[in-house]
Amino acid sequence: MNSSILFTAIRAALEAGKEIMTVYTDPDADFEIERKADNSPLTIADKKAHGKIVSILKATPYPVLSEEGKDIPVEERLKWQELWIVDPLDGTKEFIKRNGEFTVNIAYVKNGIPEAGVIYIPVKKELYFSDADFGAYKVNEIESSDLQNISSLSALTEKAEQLPYKNISRTEFIIVASRSHLNEETQKYIEDMQQKHRHVKTVSSGSSLKLCLIAEGKADVYPRFAPTMEWDTAAGDAIVRASGGNVFQAGKDTPLSYNKPDLKNPWFIATLQEKA
Repeated sequence: MNSSILFTAIRAALEAGKEIMTVYTDPDADFEIERKADNSPLTIADKKAHGKIVSILKATPYPVLSEEGKDIPVEERLKWQELWIVDPLDGTKEFIKRNGEFTVNIAYVKNGIPEAGVIYIPVKKELYFSDADFGAYKVNEIESSDLQNISSLSALTEKAEQLPYKNISRTEFIIVASRSHLNEETQKYIEDMQQKHRHVKTVSSGSSLKLCLIAEGKADVYPRFAPTMEWDTAAGDAIVRASGGNVFQAGKDTPLSYNKPDLKNPWFIATLQEKA
C-alpha cells in the first residue's frame, strides 16, 4: 500500500499505545471496567485508544471496522473493498492483570486479504509492521515521541530488523498457545505434534503476540481452536504472511479472509512452514 498511509497507521498505533499507558501506569486507575455482550472486559483504555486511532485514520481514504463498529450493516460493509480492521487493545484480560501482554492492532485489508499490518506492544515499546510488497519488520524501543525524528516509512524501516530473524538456532519444535484457551482440541494437536517431532515445547502468550512469535521465527506453529474475531487476527495475519508464513483455516489449505458477513474467524493454524 501507499507508504505514507501505512506510516499514518503506524503513528495511530503508537499514539494509541501512549493513551493506553496513561491509564496502565496510573496507580489510582481502576480501569473503569465494563462488560461486553460476551462478558469479556472493556476498559477506559480501550475507549481512549479507539478514539485516538479513529481520529488519525480519518486522514486516510479507508473506513474503519472494529468491535466498536461491529453493528455497521453488513450490506454497507460488504461494499468496502479496502478498509482498516482495528483492535485498539487486544488482550484486555492481560491488561487488567498488568502482565504487559497486550497490543494495539491495525490491519489494512483489500478484497478480503490482509495486505498490511501494524502491531504495537506499549509496555515493551516494540513495533511490528508489514506490507505484502516489502515484507515484515520489527523495531525495538520506540514510542510516539520518536516519530518527531522519523519522518517516513523508509526512515523507520532503516531502524528495523526484517522478519523472520535469520540468526535463530534451536532444536525444539515450538508450539505457541493461548494462555486462556488451552482446550481439549489444542491439547490433542500438541500430542499429535509430539508424535511427529522429537523435541516439542509449548510456549504460552497473550493477545496477537502469538502471531508475532510465528512471524519472528521464534515459534513453529500456532494452533487456534477457540473463538476469535477478525480484529483479533487481521494485523498479525498480515505480518505472518509478509514474513513468508501462512494462516490457514484448520484442516484446510484456505487462508483466513476478512470483512466477511460473519466477523467470526474459523479455527486456524499459523505457521512459517508449508504444512504443520
